[in-house]
Amino acid sequence: MSWNPILDTHVPIGDAVDAIETVIVPRARDIGGFEVRRALPAPRRQMVGPFIFFDQMGPAEFLTGQGIDVRPHPHIGLATVTYLLKGRIHHRDSLGTDQWIEPGAVNWMVAGNGITHSERMDGDYRKTEKSLFGIQTWVALPEDQEDRPADFIHAAKSTLPMLEAEGKQVRLILGDAWGETAPVETASRMFYADAALEAHAMIPLPDDHEDRGVYVLSGEVSVGGQRFEAGRMMVFRPGDALSLKAGGQGARILLLGGDTLEGPRHIWWNFVASSKDKIEAAKEAWRAGDWAHGRFRLPPGDDAEHIPLPPR
Repeated sequence: MSWNPILDTHVPIGDAVDAIETVIVPRARDIGGFEVRRALPAPRRQMVGPFIFFDQMGPAEFLTGQGIDVRPHPHIGLATVTYLLKGRIHHRDSLGTDQWIEPGAVNWMVAGNGITHSERMDGDYRKTEKSLFGIQTWVALPEDQEDRPADFIHAAKSTLPMLEAEGKQVRLILGDAWGETAPVETASRMFYADAALEAHAMIPLPDDHEDRGVYVLSGEVSVGGQRFEAGRMMVFRPGDALSLKAGGQGARILLLGGDTLEGPRHIWWNFVASSKDKIEAAKEAWRAGDWAHGRFRLPPGDDAEHIPLPPR
């Protein structure tokens, strides 16, 4: 049986409770001169399905010579996807991947037992004025895949399923929903979609996934008689057949969720694991800094520096 913190026998069902289980207001976080808005993990919700981390980056503008410079850093026990609406980010990792992340594409990085990567706006791109707007998510891996080898998969925007009907355009980023399946193979069943809604257009939530959430990127949506503006994440009770309706100016939303995992996860810095022992082992490996023979390597082409282990 999978674990879900809201499936308790004492919780009333049907008309006795509201369809929205949790509303999350993201918290602002500074990641070194650049502010993000973090919706997950939240005090009342660690995960939505397997999604354990959800950051909105921007919208932000960078002058010539400025940009993001996230030095090489490690991950374990998760997979990441950075989904951009504007801008470009240069990804390098310890597998030797050298890939520019561009709007609408999927870059699925599986950390497994350990991976190191950097994220920068560098090269000729650094010499231009530029903007950045996107979402970075982490997906916790099932216990039996936490120690799998690392991997990286790129899926171009043109390969992702696109659904268009009745005032909406929906791009399926990951998983399966509404009868379509995205090309990237995931570690557990999930869905992640980008929907642009015209004024008053409606979109149903997938009703065959255990856990479901919606994040409002722009505009406004209503559901269950309530309205929600940009910068809100709503998490819904399992099993309810629900639709969202865009406001008079339309809306851009991200829909996400899927099967819940076997239990909660420990999170420390960039590490996610089902046990504290795995976190401690990763901390010691990164602190040791044995890039030639140890658990972690630095990305080829970006190995002159790295983020040290935090003191806490």
